[in-house]
Amino acid sequence: MPIHRSTRTSSPLAQPASGFLPALTLGAALLLSLTLSGCKNTPPGDVVATVNGHPIMRAEMEKMYQDQIGDVQSQEKPSEEQADSLRLQLLSQLITIEIIDQRAAKMNLTATPAEVDAKLAEFKAPYTDDQFQQRLAQRHTTVDEIKRDLRRSLTEERLLNKEINSKITISDADIANYFNSHKAEFDNVETQYHLAQILVTNTLPPQRTGPVNLQNSKATNDDEARKKIQALKNRIDSGEDFGTLAMNFSENAQNTASGGDMGIVTESQLKETPQIFDAIQKLKPGQATDIIAIPDPNNPHKASAYMILELIAKEPAGQHDLSEPQVQQRIRQGLHDARSQLLKAAYFEMLRDQAKVQNFFAEQIFKADAH
Repeated sequence: MPIHRSTRTSSPLAQPASGFLPALTLGAALLLSLTLSGCKNTPPGDVVATVNGHPIMRAEMEKMYQDQIGDVQSQEKPSEEQADSLRLQLLSQLITIEIIDQRAAKMNLTATPAEVDAKLAEFKAPYTDDQFQQRLAQRHTTVDEIKRDLRRSLTEERLLNKEINSKITISDADIANYFNSHKAEFDNVETQYHLAQILVTNTLPPQRTGPVNLQNSKATNDDEARKKIQALKNRIDSGEDFGTLAMNFSENAQNTASGGDMGIVTESQLKETPQIFDAIQKLKPGQATDIIAIPDPNNPHKASAYMILELIAKEPAGQHDLSEPQVQQRIRQGLHDARSQLLKAAYFEMLRDQAKVQNFFAEQIFKADAH
C-alpha cells in the first residue's frame, strides 16, 4: 500500500441524494445487495422500499434520478433499461442512508437543528439573498431539501467518527514498520511540493454530469467566477480551512472530495508554469497563493478559470528520515485513511445485513422481466 501523500478524505456516505449535495458513491457490494425477498403484501404505489418498516417514497427516488440525469434535452435520453438500472442504484443509496439514519438515532447521534442551521448559514455566506434564491430555482430544490441533506451528512459524519475514526490508532511501531519497508518512497530525486487547489471556472460543462462539489456550487459566467473566487479568498484570509472550502465550493471534480488535494508535484513540473512556480516559492507550508488567473487556450488575453493553491508541505530532494515530522505525519495519515476505508466498508455491510429491507421497486422490475 504505497503512501504518496496525505489526503483530505470524505466519507463514502457524505454525499446526500439531492439539492446542492452530490449523490452518494457506494461500493459495488452495496449496490448489489438489493433485497429481493418475496413480500406478500402489496405496498402503496408511492412506496418503493422499506427499512425496518420505515417507507422510502417514490417521489424521493425520482427527485434523485432527475438530479442525476439533469436536462435530458441536452443529452441522449436513457433507455428504459438504463433508467431503471440507475433508479435501482439510487434507491440502494437511499436505503443505505435510511439504515445510517436509524442507527444514528438509536445512538443519539442525529445532527441537531442548530447544527444544521449553522451549516446552512455557512453555505449561504458567499451569496446575497437574491443569489441564493436564484440557485435554489436553478437546481429545482428547496431550503428544506438542503437542510435534509445537511442533516444526513452531519449525522453520518458523527456516526462514523464515533463508531470508526475514534477507534483507529496508528502506533509509532506501525509508522516505523511502514517506513522501513518503503524507504524508496521517501527518497526524492528533486524537491517535491504537496499542493491543494480551489478552482473556479467561468463556463458550464457541455452537459450536466452531476454535482461538482458538496454544495453543487458552480459559476456560470466570468463575473460570477471572479466574485466567487474573491469571496473564497476572503474566507481563506480570515482563517477558514482551505480543504473544507475546497470540498464545498471548488469546481475541480477530480479532487473536491479530498479537499482539493493535488498530491505531490515535482519542482520540474511546477517550473513548466513559471507564474505558478513563482507563486508557490513565496509560501510557507499552510499558506495559500493569491488568486491565479488561468488563460483561455483560445484567447490568452482572457481567463477561462481562476484558482488558489495551498502549499501543504515542501520536501527537499534526497533521502528523508523517519525522524522528520512530515514523514511521520504522511505515513500516519495514509495508514489511518486506508484502515478507515476498510472499516467503513465492513461497517456498512454489517448494518445492511442487520436491517430488514424490502425493495419493492427491485421486485417489480424482476417480476416484470421474469414473466
